[in-house]
Amino acid sequence: MTKTLIFIFTFLSITLNAQIDFDFKSEFKKQLKFSTIYGAVNGGTSLSDVKTFSVSSGQLEQENIATPYDYSVTFGIRKIARFGYENKVNTFYDGTETSWSDNATVGKVQGFEYLFEVDYSRQQGVDYIDHHHFIRYSSDDHCVGNLCMNEFAAKIEYLKDGFADVEYFEVSERYRVKKDKNLAFSIGAAHRLSEPYGYDPLAEWILDNGSLHYTYLAIMEGYTVDVYANEYKDPEGNVVANSSAVWEEVVIPQVLADYSEKKRNELANQIQHSIVIGFDYYKYSKNTWLHAWGNLMPYHYDDDSEFSYHKYNGGDQWYDYSGGLIYGIKVNKNLGYFVEGKYNKYWNREWYDFKFGVNYVIF
Repeated sequence: MTKTLIFIFTFLSITLNAQIDFDFKSEFKKQLKFSTIYGAVNGGTSLSDVKTFSVSSGQLEQENIATPYDYSVTFGIRKIARFGYENKVNTFYDGTETSWSDNATVGKVQGFEYLFEVDYSRQQGVDYIDHHHFIRYSSDDHCVGNLCMNEFAAKIEYLKDGFADVEYFEVSERYRVKKDKNLAFSIGAAHRLSEPYGYDPLAEWILDNGSLHYTYLAIMEGYTVDVYANEYKDPEGNVVANSSAVWEEVVIPQVLADYSEKKRNELANQIQHSIVIGFDYYKYSKNTWLHAWGNLMPYHYDDDSEFSYHKYNGGDQWYDYSGGLIYGIKVNKNLGYFVEGKYNKYWNREWYDFKFGVNYVIF
């Protein structure tokens, strides 16, 4: 956390550019102008109930497994200029809006843009807490104003995606130069704070033959096993299985998941300093538009810490990268098609979204 605060204050001090006449109150009001604070609750039916059948003492037994309804509770504040291809927002923000351009390195306008959003949700009976917060700053080579740095781009971002199981805090600052009015290139540094990805808590329990000594692990975690009585108990003394099949197929997977999560939570977050290079391209007309961006981190500083990702990568460098593409064309007044997607790969973890389609309007 100390390092995180250092990065934030460093970023702010650079951005403010040590201007003596800076009016914080006035600038704060300016940055809040046209922003939207929103909150919403959404819900709906989840998976249909599942009937299961079993035979006990010669009697047929039936059980109905119900999946609770899906929901999301969203709170946030955002100030992000829409690109030309983006549809005008609904009358109200309801928390279900998705704009992949939020992942772009730079925004449509010069200056600050930001998003702070928290989403509590349940999907198919599994609870998630998602966070996406960022402050994005970009400028061209002739910007004006108190908060202005020529040919500069920066972004502070915190992402926690429960569905993709990824969480990190990132600060990046870049020198950005425009080749023309549509295309720009950037180079700089990125600093990421995250759990030690690559660490495998179960590696120490792997036997020489490659199998996992899961029963001994469970015993060390407080479970008790009576093979002769076919009785398996959890650390609180509750019977959780009456057969080896249930023990191995139901209980052990949960034991391994709980153990892995516990061991990862015991470790301190790791900080990774990397060189980042990127590009962004935006061209829009009434009938055709293309917005693309990409970022590559080809070099990462190795601090030789115990849980450095270099150790899990054989001591070698690796490529982390992200990018996005939004393309659309109206062939004529009837026909149009679009392709959109974004992709991320950090520490050999991938998460992505895509969509494409065709529209044909009949007059």
